Amino acid sequence: MTLRFAGLTALDDVSLAVPAGSLFAVIGPNGAGKTSIFNCISGVYRPTSGRVLVGGRDVAELRPDEIAGLGVARTFQNVALFPFLTVLENVLTGRHHLMRTRWLAGGLWLGPARREEVDHRAAVERILDFLDLARYRAARVGMLPYGVQKRLELARALAMEPSVLLLDEPSAGMNQEETEDMARYILDIREEMGITQILVEHDMGVVMDLADEVAVLDFGRLIARGRPEEIQGDPEVIRAYLGGSRDARVAAATEEGTS
Repeated sequence: MTLRFAGLTALDDVSLAVPAGSLFAVIGPNGAGKTSIFNCISGVYRPTSGRVLVGGRDVAELRPDEIAGLGVARTFQNVALFPFLTVLENVLTGRHHLMRTRWLAGGLWLGPARREEVDHRAAVERILDFLDLARYRAARVGMLPYGVQKRLELARALAMEPSVLLLDEPSAGMNQEETEDMARYILDIREEMGITQILVEHDMGVVMDLADEVAVLDFGRLIARGRPEEIQGDPEVIRAYLGGSRDARVAAATEEGTS
């Protein structure tokens, strides 16, 4: 797919296929287009051209809520929670698209509404236990440490029962211990739930330890793809991260694109 904003090309004919059940990482320098890929998959942006297939269905023209209903969930670089709600209430919001009770039954608190509420709360409790958040269930989110809030975002995404989970820098801003905990939870999700995960992450230690496969972007272009050990030694990847100035790399990319 290609994504353009006026004169800026955020994604330049990027093509990726992520195997079901895998843990796939997308890396690259700041501004490479990593979050733009997530925004196209989740419906925040519509690609200028190309398709976004989830389970064989093109979702490029669907609304974000429709894409969520197909099983795509995400976390965000910056914490995007409801600070005045409790942990349990925040995670319950992830169940919204799964709720089937109509407004009248819900407003009158009839039997079907009560039963559905019990079922959804039970599902949330299982997720809180899975991510070691149960002790915080009644706490107001705005009072919690940053690392716990990042984990809570993951819990809310899991509450959506996704088939595809987009993790946008899940360990950003965390200390070493919190990062190691988050990495363990991500592995547990793959091993115990079998959810396909696409990871954007700047911590190369996390990427190389967790990912089955890695794709590398630079200025919106896909410059490498392979197993972590292959990516580590790729000269194009090393140049993108450690090479010359941005202007020099832009010139080189332009020359390559026109040759």
